Amino acid sequence: MFQIATERMILRDWQSGDFADACLYAADPEVSRYMEWGPNSERETRDFVYGAIDSAREKPRRAYELAVELKAEKKVIGGIGLAIKDPGYSTGFLGYAFNRDYWGQGLCSEASLEMLRFGFEDLELHRVFATCDTRNDGSRRVLEKCGMRREAHFLEDSHIKGAWRDSYLYAILKREWLLRAV
Repeated sequence: MFQIATERMILRDWQSGDFADACLYAADPEVSRYMEWGPNSERETRDFVYGAIDSAREKPRRAYELAVELKAEKKVIGGIGLAIKDPGYSTGFLGYAFNRDYWGQGLCSEASLEMLRFGFEDLELHRVFATCDTRNDGSRRVLEKCGMRREAHFLEDSHIKGAWRDSYLYAILKREWLLRAV
């Protein structure tokens, strides 16, 4: 099983036993407020968890869809993913969702920084990007705290939950990551 550790968390492949913890945040309308998915039914969450388990077996692996386990509580508090979008150009896409009870504690930033480190240092990616709804101040702050820069503001680029939304595109290059780490 793939896993990497941060100071407070273990980012690891999903397991079937993670289903109940995943349901706690995936069914929360506030967690999925700015997402294309959710709030999820139990079936949708089960499909996600088992889909992530299946994708972890792919060779070569193109997605690292990981459960975020809080070490102190031994509880899954969210999910984070790094998907390789363009292997030829070494581009990855970062995404995450966390249980609302754990927002505002720097956990998402900590996990995202580790995923960026993994992407650049272990996978040797050239560029990692992420998107967020322009109204999602928490996600925007996470991306900026990780050293990602806003590259674009897309107007009404997605129709989500019955309404058009604007989104920001953030990215960081490997050379920027290496300079940040110095």
